[in-house]
Amino acid sequence: MGRWEPNARGRLEQAALDLYSERGFEQTTAAQIAQRAGLTERTFFRHYADKREVLFGGASQLEEAFVAALAATPVTAAPIDAMASTLETIATFFLERHEFARQRQAVIMASAELRERELIKLASLAAALAATLRRRGVQEPAASLTAEAGIAVFKIGFERWVGENGERALAEFLRESLDELKVVAGSDRGGRGRS
Repeated sequence: MGRWEPNARGRLEQAALDLYSERGFEQTTAAQIAQRAGLTERTFFRHYADKREVLFGGASQLEEAFVAALAATPVTAAPIDAMASTLETIATFFLERHEFARQRQAVIMASAELRERELIKLASLAAALAATLRRRGVQEPAASLTAEAGIAVFKIGFERWVGENGERALAEFLRESLDELKVVAGSDRGGRGRS
């Protein structure tokens, strides 16, 4: 019988982030991550399918949280207001996670493979949100536009948040990004001259 390994997943996650930051994603192996965490390579593969999943293992939970938060908003809310409420709820998942998020983002931005994987995650998230909006009775193209806009707001706000020192909450950056989007969308100029 194998011995119990307390917080193996968290230890592997931190060891991977540290090694990716020190050596780079491509130069780090699963065996090195396990060794840094004080665990076996077999334990690594019990928790993660490959070394990318250390960074993306929470993607399905994030998607579930986004969908649940959107589904829980009042059906009478306008789609963009439902999305704003959803973003406020999601921001709470990142409380006390600034340093982890900052370190993870730096690793992702340093690797084309990881940037591509992050974009795939965001596209999947947008598709799930659009489907949720359609179930709420929002027609196309409004459902897809709202979902894509919500993900854009999340992405831009998140990137601004990790680029700061962590003194301000993610929710503030998301609100600011949403306000900017509303200004852009509300502009009747849109690059056209007035007559």
